[in-house]
Order: sequence, then C-alpha cells, then structure tokens
Amino acid sequence: MDKQIPVDQLTLAAAKQEIAPLREQLTKWGREYYEQDNPSVEDYVYDRAYQRLVELEQRFPELKTSDSPTQHVGGGPTSELIKVTHEIPMLSMGDVFSIDELMDFNQRQQDNGDVSVTPEYNLELKIDGLSLSLVYENGRLVQGSTRGNGNIGEDVTANVMTIKSIPHQLPEPLSLEFRGECYMPKESFVKLNQEREAAGLSVFANPRNAAAGSLRQLDPQVTARRDLATFMYYVPEYQKLGVRTQAAALDRMRELGFSVNPHNRVVHNRQEITDYIEEYTAQRDQLSYGIDGIVEKVNDLDTENALGNTVKVPRWEIAYKFPPEEQATVVRDIVWTVGRTGNVTPTAVMDPVQLAGTTVSRASLHNPDYLREKDIRLGDTVYLHKAGDIIPEISRVDLKKRPADSQPYQVPTTCPVCGSDLVHLDDEVALRCVNPMCPAQIKEGLAHFASRNAMNIDGLGPKIIQQLWDKELVHDVADLYSLTHDQLLTLDKFGDKSAANLLTSIANSRNNSVECLLFGLGIRHVGAKAARLIMEHFQNLDRLLAASADEVAAVDGIGPTIGDSVQTYFANEQVKKLVDELRAVGVNFDYHGSVVPAATDSEWNGRRVVLTGKLEELTRADAKHWLEAHGAKVTGSVSKKTDIVIAGTAAGSKLTKAQDLGIMVWDEARFAQAMKEEQ
Repeated sequence: MDKQIPVDQLTLAAAKQEIAPLREQLTKWGREYYEQDNPSVEDYVYDRAYQRLVELEQRFPELKTSDSPTQHVGGGPTSELIKVTHEIPMLSMGDVFSIDELMDFNQRQQDNGDVSVTPEYNLELKIDGLSLSLVYENGRLVQGSTRGNGNIGEDVTANVMTIKSIPHQLPEPLSLEFRGECYMPKESFVKLNQEREAAGLSVFANPRNAAAGSLRQLDPQVTARRDLATFMYYVPEYQKLGVRTQAAALDRMRELGFSVNPHNRVVHNRQEITDYIEEYTAQRDQLSYGIDGIVEKVNDLDTENALGNTVKVPRWEIAYKFPPEEQATVVRDIVWTVGRTGNVTPTAVMDPVQLAGTTVSRASLHNPDYLREKDIRLGDTVYLHKAGDIIPEISRVDLKKRPADSQPYQVPTTCPVCGSDLVHLDDEVALRCVNPMCPAQIKEGLAHFASRNAMNIDGLGPKIIQQLWDKELVHDVADLYSLTHDQLLTLDKFGDKSAANLLTSIANSRNNSVECLLFGLGIRHVGAKAARLIMEHFQNLDRLLAASADEVAAVDGIGPTIGDSVQTYFANEQVKKLVDELRAVGVNFDYHGSVVPAATDSEWNGRRVVLTGKLEELTRADAKHWLEAHGAKVTGSVSKKTDIVIAGTAAGSKLTKAQDLGIMVWDEARFAQAMKEEQ
C-alpha cells in the first residue's frame, strides 16, 4: 500500500478489483483484534487500510456492502460468556490523523444546517483499552458488559466486580448506565508478560489486548490477578445526572466514586486544541497507562444529542490518533538466554536507535513461534516500536531491503549454556532446557531462592551470585549455607561488615517456615500462595515428598497441574540430592505458619497508599495499621509513585494533587468494602 494510486484516479473496474481483498483483509485483522485479542498488525497499519476502504466506498458508493467493516462496530462476541444486548448501541469513534483533518471535522459540524454547534469542545486522553458498560440499579452495580459489535456484547459482571476502581455501590440511589474504558497499567502489563513468558505461554502484544483477554476470562479469579483499572467517561442518559456539559459529567462521575481521567480540558479554538495535543503527545511515555490519541467531544450535551450518529460512529466526537513512532534498524544477531525454569528466550541485537526517548538496541522475540511468524533473519532491516509505549518490539521486516543471500533463521536445538537438548513441554510455545544442573538455571534459581517472598536473604543479589558462581563458591542453593567469612572477603567491595551481614542473613533464613523453602526451590507453577497452601496441609516437607501427585492436587486451591509439577520435581534424582544437602545444613523443613507476611498474597502488597482527610468509621492509625499488615506502604505525600489515595472528608491539597496526577482515589466506603473483600 506504499505507492497506491489516488482514489480519485481509479476507474470503477480498478476500484472493484482492489476493494474485495481489502475488505477481506480488514475483516481478518478486525477479528484478530476484537475477538481473539491477538492482532497480527499494528494499529496504524489497520487504520491506514481502513481509511483507504472508506475513501473507495465514498468515491464508488455502488461498491459499498452491508457486511463491510465500515458498516459495523468491532467484532462479534464469540466467547462462552453470556450475551448482552445494549439498549443504546455502543458505537466506535471515527479517526483523524492530523490537526488539519480535525479542524475539517469541526468545520463540518459547525456548517451543519440542522444543528447549531458552538465551538466548545472537551478534550480527553484516548485510553488504550476496551470499552466497558456498567449498569446500576438504585445505586448498586448489577451488570458489566463489553461493547462487542456495538449492539451485542458479553456479560463480564463477575469479572468487573474484581476491579478495584469500580464501585459496587454508589453514594446515591441512581439507576443509570455508565461507560468507559477498561485498561491494564503499563507496569502490570510488563509483569504479566514476564510471568507468561517464564511459564512458556504466548505473550500479549500490548496492554489493550492484555486487558481484553483478562476482562473476558471465564474465571473471575484470573481477572482479579491481572490488576485491571478503569476510567469512566460517558453517561448516555446524562439528563438523570443533572449535567449539561461533558466536562460537568466527568466531574459528576468523579463525585460518585468512579475513576475518571483528570486530564480533560475544555477548548475553543485551533490553538488551544493544538497545545493540548502537543502537550500530551510529549507526556504520553511518562503516563502510567497507555494512550493512543486524543478524543474531542462537543462539550454541550444537548448539542451532542442533536448531532446523533451515523450507522457506525457518533457525529459529536472524533479521535485524533497519534502517528506511529517507529525506527528502522538492522538485526545483527539473535541471542538466546536461559531463565530459571529453563525457558530459552531469543532476543534480537540491533544497531542502536532512539525510540520514545530512549536508546534501543535489543528487543525480545519471545519464543520460536514468534520468530518464525515474523520471519526475522540476520541482516534484516526491521521497524521497531514500543508495545504499549514500554517494551521495544519488532513490528515488521522491510522485505525490500532483505539481503539477496538471506536464509531463514535456524532455531537452536540445544541449550546455549549447557548443550542439553531443548524440548517443547505440553502445549507450550517456549523451548526449554530440562537439565536441572544447567548453570544458567542454577544462577537464576539462586536469585529466586534469595528473593524476599522466598528465603528473604537480604544482600544476596544477582551481581554477588555471579561472583560466587565465577569463583566456584556455590553450585546450588545448599552451598549458600556453607559459605565462610573468608570466602566472602574475596568478593569485590566486600569487607568484614558486609560479609558478616550476609552470613547473618543466610543463617536467619535457615529458620524460615518451610513454605518459603518450597517457593524458593522454583518449582514450575508453584507460587508463594500455592506453597503456603501445600505446606499448611502437609505441615512438613518429608510428608510432601511422600505424597502422590493426586494427594497434592487434592489440597484445596491446588489442582492437578501443580500436583503433577510438584511430584515430577521431587522425583528427580538431582533434586533428591539437593533436599538431602539442605537437610544436612540445617534448613527448616517444618511449617511454622507464614514467616513471610500474609501480605504477599494480598492485593495491597507493595502498593503505595496515602491517607488524607478525616475518616468517620476508622481512626487514621487503625487504617494505617490494617494497610501495613496487608503489605501496603503508607506514605505521607502524594507522588507519581503513589498507587491509591484514600480520602476522607475535608481532604485538601493531597486529594487535588492525586487528581492532577491521575492517581486512583477512594472514599472511606470504598476502602471499607475492600477491607471486607480481603477477609
């Protein structure tokens, strides 16, 4: 599509020849995006093709068909979730790609003879997520649903109940529908993909697809673990809220306890619109969530209502889409690294380029299937972008610049570290080294063993582990307990005090409750919570060693996947030897109750929380105590690192700053509900 003939120069016959395959391609891409949450092309590729189809159908209306992608919204609901009919259709927005196009849209509105349009618009950030409808009856949340094809969506009520930014009960007995965007924060997206990659699963292409896949789960517990969030932005029956403008509607929703993006602005002319777009184009990388453009809406809601919709898009709003930020570079090498569980991951090494404010020279290729699908080869010129404005990713190969002698890349069959054969396990997309004595796995395993939620050996980080390995002072985790003061003094930057501190930390870890050890061993599928449930049941590691896979699987909350994984792990002869070594150096095998704070399984664990204003039902001290007991860090000031602000009555500057920074704000009732859900 790089050198297309302008539409106004095409004959009917030429347009007819082009339009059918274009329609078919867009339908395929739309199904991948909306229904499978697994797009094969970037948004701008789809947008460019879609715009071409729009132009063709406008120039040759006789070629327009009822099944054209321009005539329907998104994709049909295809999952096993219950279907929901939207009484008021949930439409998608039209797109423009330049300030001039945006001004032309505004001018067409104002030239409309049927409706008088005052040039006052509300600008909002276009959140990169998926549309969500929330229905309340007498103030109580009764239904959540996806947009689907605009008329029929999917019931995700049980899943939205797990999203912390969605109030279950409003402070007023309203019976209304509220619409907004469900999204996955950038940090959560990175964490989720890291976990999936480590487990040998396919990764999500971007936060939008991760959010869609998470919200449409059949199991709400999966959704709950995915850390989804929302911004609400629209009330179809705005009259019931007593508001007349879009800006006022956002303020009203915020008062009702919804999470509302704070960065909207009312504007009146081209300069104000341009300033806003330039401001947030520059800031988009610093936001904690992904945005892919700016939404402009007529601010007066009565005018909005009068303008109405086309068959697919509203006439009162438009999306300005950010231009794609891509850089071309050349792939010089593909290196393979081995993770803690043996997952072998390819990474492209490229000529350095500047991308979204950083220098990029490496990009993960995730797994062999991904590498084959993209057909990336050494010497290829590729285009880089940042998935969700975070992770460098190769979007496509420039085949025109491929070297004449290029050959398909050969995926390795042996481990790059230990030389063992690589295998595919079950239905995984990942390659794995299954040698438990692979040096790369052991080093990664040592770091995991020492981590906070495992044996919590303070001061034993990856750099120290590398030195211990290079000096052949440790070969497995049991060797840590035989280290001496003199041996540690041979490490770089180690003196008497640092050596003594590390030895004390190692010694203290001997006494941890055994679930810390079980988690620290790094058994596939066994997280901190599963380790605790297993050891609560068996009470002692030797009893677990004697148990069958079925007996482990029968533990409440465990199941056959973990049961098989535990049994397979402990059946390995090398592991049996390791267990004996740990026993010999005095590591505790008994369950004492959790030494790691119970907060490790809490949704509050690691969150930064600020309390402000007067609480009615709790004292500030009680609230702080509860939060810290569940793993939260309670701080006295609001910053970009703050996750939640809990605001009582008469909240002042801290609340204002939180709203300015787009930080989630809860009232006391919402906090009280969350406390009940943790019980």
